Amino acid sequence: MTLLPILLQMVLALALAPLVNGFIRKCKALLQNRRGPGILQPCYDLFKLLRKGTVVSQHASWIFRVTPYISFLTALMVALMIPMITTVVPLSLFGGVIAVVYLLALGRFFVALAALDTASAFGGMGSSREMTVAAIAEPAMMLSIFSVAITAGSTNLSQVVQTTLQHQEQFLSPAHILAFAAMFIVLIAETGRIPVDNPATHLELTMIHEAMILEYSGHYLALIEWGVALKQLVLMTLLVNIFFPVGVGSAFTAASLATGLAAFLAKLLVLALAVVLVETSNAKLRLFRVPELLSVAFILALLALASPFIF
Repeated sequence: MTLLPILLQMVLALALAPLVNGFIRKCKALLQNRRGPGILQPCYDLFKLLRKGTVVSQHASWIFRVTPYISFLTALMVALMIPMITTVVPLSLFGGVIAVVYLLALGRFFVALAALDTASAFGGMGSSREMTVAAIAEPAMMLSIFSVAITAGSTNLSQVVQTTLQHQEQFLSPAHILAFAAMFIVLIAETGRIPVDNPATHLELTMIHEAMILEYSGHYLALIEWGVALKQLVLMTLLVNIFFPVGVGSAFTAASLATGLAAFLAKLLVLALAVVLVETSNAKLRLFRVPELLSVAFILALLALASPFIF
């Protein structure tokens, strides 16, 4: 494996992550009859935060300082494990489903731990809520991907995409549709979108993720926000390329890269619009109703995993 695929996918992930977030914000504002910020606004925000200084609580330990780097690097490593525009993945040898899920869980664990480290009531509240969501969302995500991996006979994501491309008739199978629906609910929950969470609020009774990072500022906050955007891109990529890998190239050539990039951007565009429609057509759920929604995702993923053995 040369450095070119690694650099190409790294640059693509780092550049696309804030742009996808900006596109979702812009479309959501337009549907609400607002002008809204530009698509490049998340990039401007990141550059502004990187130039600012940091303020650290006197109660914080080394955990608070290393967490932004861990959160960012784990999300970036996962972005290098999953096929984006071709099945030639930089870290394909480590790109199993279990590695992806647990690297994302590692980043979440340190963010929750850092929120507790500052001795803030908001941090403790956000950490408790985040772990509640993760306890159901992570198994649902793993089961939904496993339902596709069973057909491929491998948990390696590159192999899963290649096998799915060879059996495109499975796109409309009941197991595939159930797993896709479960993964979409997990995407909404893991990225803190309505109806699970509202990323644009700082109200005490509603915030989950924002409560954990209230103590961060400067480049620490920039790394965490960039890591969250990378995580959103990773989950969206899993959704569009694992379940509908149309257009994903099988070789690292110029033609394959161009076709794969065009197909990848088109699928991201459609999925982002679906997320916007869900956010604008639903109200935020009460906190005690969120586990019910995630339980639906878990049941759908379980049915998708069991259906090949039943039918």
